[in-house]
Amino acid sequence: MADLETVEYPIIWLQAAGCTGCSVSVLNSVSPTIKNLLVDEILPGKHIDMRFHPTVMAGSGEAVIGELERVGQGDRGSYVLVVEGAIPLAQEGSYCLLGERDGQGVPIFHWVESLGRDALLVIALGTCASFGGIPAAAGNPTNCVGVRDFFASRQITSPLINLPGCPPHPDWFIGTLASILLFGLPKLEELDVLGRPKAFYGGLVHENCPRRAYFDEGKFAKSLSDEGCLYELGCKGPVTHADCPTRLWNQGTNWCVGCGGLCIGCVEPTFPDLLSPLYERIADEDMPGIGEQQVVKG
Repeated sequence: MADLETVEYPIIWLQAAGCTGCSVSVLNSVSPTIKNLLVDEILPGKHIDMRFHPTVMAGSGEAVIGELERVGQGDRGSYVLVVEGAIPLAQEGSYCLLGERDGQGVPIFHWVESLGRDALLVIALGTCASFGGIPAAAGNPTNCVGVRDFFASRQITSPLINLPGCPPHPDWFIGTLASILLFGLPKLEELDVLGRPKAFYGGLVHENCPRRAYFDEGKFAKSLSDEGCLYELGCKGPVTHADCPTRLWNQGTNWCVGCGGLCIGCVEPTFPDLLSPLYERIADEDMPGIGEQQVVKG
């Protein structure tokens, strides 16, 4: 039997305005581990080749910037671009620079634009990259935007998948890459209107919350330690699309509501501005599909 020729999928991972929390989350993937994904050939004949990641790569300086340019020019149409963090545009992008040319810092938006235009696929990892997130919150002195809005302003039409979350679950990223390796780029019907995979973001947190029965009964907690639905205390599960209640976090140990906290809606484009204050109830009219008659006023 002839040996299969291994197809390499180069990945360039750029970090813009953010906290690196998305990288930390994804690097904690359990099954497969990030080592399995990046080093092992987990699917015969297909291999992920991480070419650039500012946090984990050993190289620095001109050598790694040269690698960015080599991949961008030599692997056009065959590499995956992962963007973590929002894109600052104010003051010609001077709030986030990567590398130098002629002694001047190169704005991160230059790399996102040039590499995004020729990518096989672009993944906006985390809410900041997907929708602007916290860096683009009200005030926004650096004029941060998400990748989708940035691409629209530059007429870039490369395939884009949004994987929001603050941070995103590692399974959402690993599962998306695995699906691409197995089946190719996702079909339009496999993504929601915000470009999120329906496999992970297809249902409301509220639909699968173990406290949902309390909501239907009109039993609402008065403090975080009480039994009852946390809606009155500010839970954003009724307007948040994610599979956290069934997938759980930290190797299936728990999730925000399970450990007594609230869902803060961190996967939504309205986070954080329109979902704040986090510990105040949202208006019933802001909950599509959930009738006001279901809510017993406290």
